[in-house]
Amino acid sequence: MPHHDLVIIGSGSGNSILDSRFDDWDVAIVEHGVFGGTCLNVGCIPTKMYVYASDVAETIRRASTYGVDASIDKVRWSDIRDRVFGRIDPISAGGLRYRDQENANVTVYQGHATFTGDRELSITPTAGGAGETVTADQVVIAAGSRPTVPPVIADSGVPFHTSDDVMRLPDLPRRLTIVGGGYIACEFAHVFSALGTEVTVVTRGPALLREQDELVSERFTRLAQDRWNVYLNAEPTAAEQRADGTIVLTCPEGSTIESDALLVATGRVPNGDRLDVGKTGLTLTDDGRVEVDEYQRTPVEGIFALGDVSSPYQLKHVANHESKVVQHNLLHPDAPRATSHRFVPSAVFTDPQVASVGRREQDLRADGTPYVSKVQAYGDVAFGWAMEDTTGFAKVLASPSGELLGAHLMGPQASSLIQLLVQAMVFGQSAPEVATAQYWIHPALPELIENALLGLPLSS
Repeated sequence: MPHHDLVIIGSGSGNSILDSRFDDWDVAIVEHGVFGGTCLNVGCIPTKMYVYASDVAETIRRASTYGVDASIDKVRWSDIRDRVFGRIDPISAGGLRYRDQENANVTVYQGHATFTGDRELSITPTAGGAGETVTADQVVIAAGSRPTVPPVIADSGVPFHTSDDVMRLPDLPRRLTIVGGGYIACEFAHVFSALGTEVTVVTRGPALLREQDELVSERFTRLAQDRWNVYLNAEPTAAEQRADGTIVLTCPEGSTIESDALLVATGRVPNGDRLDVGKTGLTLTDDGRVEVDEYQRTPVEGIFALGDVSSPYQLKHVANHESKVVQHNLLHPDAPRATSHRFVPSAVFTDPQVASVGRREQDLRADGTPYVSKVQAYGDVAFGWAMEDTTGFAKVLASPSGELLGAHLMGPQASSLIQLLVQAMVFGQSAPEVATAQYWIHPALPELIENALLGLPLSS
């Protein structure tokens, strides 16, 4: 039975733990999917490459606003797809080759791992054949998450896609129905609609992007209803495929939705339930995560966890941060470093972009926290005029004395602009300090943030 100093389950952010300081460790990596994890292969990176192409298409469509007449002659879906995966797939293959063939101290097991005892794992090879049992002094669970599919669709026999495979479609569908109203649904709705597909979004909730601040969700939903066919409060009750291949969803009150392809984007669930963690003494939280403390340690000695499998934030930048914490704590067990989840930003790369950090207004109101707010329109700053933007805004929330509590943006470059406020919150800078103690380049877009901060009705 092979024994290792360290076994890492998952080759996403868990893989980045290893550097030259682990050269004298006997390490194993277990990966049951494509090497490199979700972000590289089916998540952040390929989706944003599609988003960029879609943004270009939308820019062309709107060019006449600025006195430039332009049109899209053709969308070459296969070329867009091949540009994305022509870059992604070699990176994944190269990462596997590097770990498996060029790191003498690293063993790569391509298969599915389940616990059979205390830091003991049974590995079932992906390609079939005899399994293997390994033990380790320490284990890092970095097994990620997977898409969820409602039973009404999963059990229907109707063909459907998830974010795991929809980007590799052989052809661009004429009509696409997307079930879900969160960030994955809204990003793909933008991608496919911008490239020419008729998009229908079906969500069980009363609005899209409901996890966002209420103003963002409200305004984004209104914009989406102008661009896509949006069904709110419409959880599908049945699904079928006709003889001609048409997919039909039945929604409450008997309404039906027809399309040529179906994308299910109803969230993701941690993979801890697929590891049989109970055999090593671990239990899962109510929402399926592996429980960890601030040092990313599980309640079982010698077992750490990070990323989607354990984190309340299913975000790659959070997984990377947690990976660095685990790396340090493996190397320096007597001086552990804690994870910080104080101000975790996020962004939705749809159209328009959405970004946020800190508290939402509905949360502040619900728990009785005193606050003031300011909503600053893109169209009221000089660069916003240049863009002819009529829908974008920045919303900042602060205590009456000026402590920044949250920020929520919707509009061009929101994912970049939010960083100004993330930095201010992390380093404890007040709204007046950020707004007045530095130069703001005129007439650049960050003036949106400057004016929002200056507009807060502070008590002093």
